[in-house]
Amino acid sequence: MKLATWNVNSLTVRLGQVEEWIKKEKPDLLLLQETKQENIKFPHEAIHALGYSSIHNGQKTYNGVAIISKYELLDIQNNIPGFEDEQKRLIAATVNTNQGKIRVVCVYVPNGQSVDSDKYLYKLNWLKHFTLWLKNEMESYPDIIIAGDFNIAPQDIDCHDPEAWKNSVLVSPKEREAFQKIIDLGLSDSFRTINPSENQYSWWDYRMAGFRRNLGMRIDHILTNKNLVDKIKVSAIDKEPRKSERPSDHTPVIIEI
Repeated sequence: MKLATWNVNSLTVRLGQVEEWIKKEKPDLLLLQETKQENIKFPHEAIHALGYSSIHNGQKTYNGVAIISKYELLDIQNNIPGFEDEQKRLIAATVNTNQGKIRVVCVYVPNGQSVDSDKYLYKLNWLKHFTLWLKNEMESYPDIIIAGDFNIAPQDIDCHDPEAWKNSVLVSPKEREAFQKIIDLGLSDSFRTINPSENQYSWWDYRMAGFRRNLGMRIDHILTNKNLVDKIKVSAIDKEPRKSERPSDHTPVIIEI
């Protein structure tokens, strides 16, 4: 089974790139973030033409998450139950695979803007409620994969210049603590487990020739429970889509089980 996550930064702009990537890589599951589309605008027909099912939780202009799947998508959940939030940042479903039944959660964690902003407090609050919900999900679903744009670089190795970014959003101690609390539920960061010392990134700022100079961060993650991480044979970052004309500032992250 191949699963990938990709913040596409507008599916309207990059549907063609997504279609081409699906044709080339043939993932069993592709999780998208920042679709920036209302549900009525999501291209289900185009996805179906490629042989996939799809579900979407979106809104106009901002946010939006989707799961594209070779498997039937069951027990669908939009947003964090009990947490009032107009922003569409979570969608989950269950799939029956050759590895058994797996709960798949697609997340787009708030950016936070800056550590002295209300948006940073919102990010920490969102992460707190997400972690509480996820704990319950893991009790109901023994095998689970959580993937998406977490907007957190967990360690200094995940940032091109840790000193320059020190105490900034994406790398601040409170964000990293929140990420670790998610891991402590019994999950593994698949990329770092398989590639313990690799300096690779999944996001590069459009400014300052960030991609060409490799001024990036690894903020897109695929987390799995311990049973699944032991079965992962590949965990990689595909930089090719970032080289496209009008690319997203993120690129796909992949695991193969």
